[in-house]
Amino acid sequence: MWIYLFLGVYGLAMTFILLYSFAQANLLWHFFRFKKNTVPPASLLDPDLPKVTVQLPVFNEKYVVQRLIDAVCRLEYPAEKLEIQILDDSTDETFDLVQTAIRDYPEIHIRHLHRKIRTGFKAGALKEGLARASGELLAIFDADFVPDPKFLLKTVPHFTDKKIGMVQSRWGHLNEDYSLFTRLQAFALDAHFMVEQMGRNAQQAFINFNGTGGIWRKSCILDAGDWEADTLTEDLDLSYRAQQKGWKFLYRPDVVSPAELPPVMSAIKSQQFRWTKGGAECAVKHLKQVLKGPFSFAVKIHAAAHLLNSLLFIAILLVSLSSLPVWWGFYKGLIPAEFFQAAALFLVGFVVIAAVYFFANLQLAGYSRKGFFRYLWELPVFLSVSMGLSVHNGQAVWEGLTGIKSPFIRTPKYNLKEKDLGWFANAYHLRNVPATSYVEGVLALIFLLVVGLSIYTGTYEMILFHGMLASGFGMVSLASFRSMGRPASG
Repeated sequence: MWIYLFLGVYGLAMTFILLYSFAQANLLWHFFRFKKNTVPPASLLDPDLPKVTVQLPVFNEKYVVQRLIDAVCRLEYPAEKLEIQILDDSTDETFDLVQTAIRDYPEIHIRHLHRKIRTGFKAGALKEGLARASGELLAIFDADFVPDPKFLLKTVPHFTDKKIGMVQSRWGHLNEDYSLFTRLQAFALDAHFMVEQMGRNAQQAFINFNGTGGIWRKSCILDAGDWEADTLTEDLDLSYRAQQKGWKFLYRPDVVSPAELPPVMSAIKSQQFRWTKGGAECAVKHLKQVLKGPFSFAVKIHAAAHLLNSLLFIAILLVSLSSLPVWWGFYKGLIPAEFFQAAALFLVGFVVIAAVYFFANLQLAGYSRKGFFRYLWELPVFLSVSMGLSVHNGQAVWEGLTGIKSPFIRTPKYNLKEKDLGWFANAYHLRNVPATSYVEGVLALIFLLVVGLSIYTGTYEMILFHGMLASGFGMVSLASFRSMGRPASG
């Protein structure tokens, strides 16, 4: 019977989520057992400090580039051992702003490398900068970051271990309280930087350079084959190539590198599309090699979960769509009630994933009562919005797995902290509404209708799930249309 086909799809997708949750549960266990990777900070008077090149890849960043340069020029490190590269692909007034900012710091060695053709996008800029860098170590910061002045003094000492190839810091958030969506992004990122990065690093599993807020050994990059632009996540790609070569990565959750979160849905979707598609591309590129490599079973399992985590969006979408005929089948008595009772096992997966986000954020809040009650309401809202993004991100994953190429579209920066500052006049603001936003709106109405039917018929088994889907798809769709904004003022 056709209803069992949908039940099979539902069961397979839920099984994938359950298996993924087991890997997350293991990371949560090791998160609680994580030992600090701290070392005594370096002294400015240490004559053995290596030369460091700080690379700043920028492309049309007129709102944040001055702040970036000011922050990097405050880094505490011997001036004679510090080089700053501004890897500038800009086509607007950002170039002139960089030139003006450089003149404010004549005592610092700053090189402004401007490319007129963006070959390889960010990966290409980093590769060209690497060829001209004089430092043994390379710290990288995106345009919206404001690094800790002691970042180098805290991270450089780790490189006395010749096996260390990269040290990653934790991202902080400059504008997490700007809106509901910035809060939810902080909620998600904090789980990655706390439970996932700490849990993997605690058991020497593969971790990733997050594209910024990290420092590399130059010889590690070269040994791994240098930057490549064949995926949208050049950071994840290089991370896996380097660790497969035997280099050790280290994570410092106590070193915080604050950055800006996208304040509007169009920017969020642009960033999410690049991250999820790039993750799928890296899975195609690296998963087989890792599984065949000389690594422990635990390392291989976590690498598989890491590289395939973007498939969660396809799994969620399949569960969502197949739940409609499954709900109908239960209502009509076409599916025995025992099947529904057995399906309760799958709830374990959602409980584990929820626990990962909950404990990661609660630890950052110092396990305070205020944090506890705040995360109680943020968690279901976050899960709803995540499910609402499953159409958009599911498309990105499908394209990544099937080899469909697309250009690197950087996330626009706004430099917004106060709620009374608008984003609609930003010259880089993305005003296009993806076709998936219409699909999200239709799905919101469908699931809202099903919630109403569930109440009318007294079939409440899936009403919470369908209610979260209705609100999630609705919020994402409405925010997408709202982010079209007003016409730019110039």
